[in-house]
Amino acid sequence: MFWNLEFGIWNLKNRIVLVFVLCLFMAGCMPSPYFQREEPVPQNAWTYDFKPTFKFDINDTNASYIPYFVIRHTDAYPFSNVYIWVYAKQPGDTSFHKSRVNIQLAENTGKWLGRGMGEIYEQYMPLTLSETDRKRFFKKKGTYEIQLEQNMRVDPLPEILHVGLRIEKVQ
Repeated sequence: MFWNLEFGIWNLKNRIVLVFVLCLFMAGCMPSPYFQREEPVPQNAWTYDFKPTFKFDINDTNASYIPYFVIRHTDAYPFSNVYIWVYAKQPGDTSFHKSRVNIQLAENTGKWLGRGMGEIYEQYMPLTLSETDRKRFFKKKGTYEIQLEQNMRVDPLPEILHVGLRIEKVQ
């Protein structure tokens, strides 16, 4: 009886360890982004003059890439969207191409989009929706530069914790 009980506990511990190891293994198999970096917003208020810049290299011009805007905000953010200016410079260019993008952060009902934990929400939103634009933009080898600027009527824009850029390579 004592032996069976001890063996049962040992077997349970092994099962728990096995499940944990399998979870780690499966998480390691998930695709990672080609590039991702986030910048903390000073005092959690995005001012017009805070323009984080992201530089990354593209070497495989046969692949397609999807750029995502990353934002982390609190549930006290007073708007359902955020307008941003996206400045993009390809290798060899001397000036930035400027685009205005509207990022929806909430549904019409007020429910936040993205992932939430407690008071903090995080969202990844594609910056280029057209596959043609994606293929056209990442066709040169070299260093790309993307700069983000908030373009709301409020300065500073409150309750924004981080903004960033994520580049995913399409397989």
